[in-house]
Amino acid sequence: MMTDDNIPDKEACANSLKYVLDSLYVLGGKWKLPLILCLVQSPKRFNEIQNEVSGISPKILAQELKDLELNDFIKRNVHPTRPVTIIYEATAYSKTLKNVLRELTAWGQQHREKIRESMRR
Repeated sequence: MMTDDNIPDKEACANSLKYVLDSLYVLGGKWKLPLILCLVQSPKRFNEIQNEVSGISPKILAQELKDLELNDFIKRNVHPTRPVTIIYEATAYSKTLKNVLRELTAWGQQHREKIRESMRR
């Protein structure tokens, strides 16, 4: 864990880099974190997800949901109705990202304000 007054040594930096790359491999891309955030709020059907996460195509959404399920961030529940009902929900594992999402939200808000300030000049 890094703090503001603690500069990591070469080994700590290498370990940190390894873990960051692992995280980005699993969560990287434009859609994975927004999809997790969408499903942490409540379980949803495919069309509900697509309506809530604007800009994602059905093909990309299907692929991202498969990837998230493969990495145990979401669960796909199939209900034997006619027609079949499929509901996606966040797993307990996805909720371990709560602090990451909180920090990204805070940083994104700060960055957006910084950009607004630079545009006012």
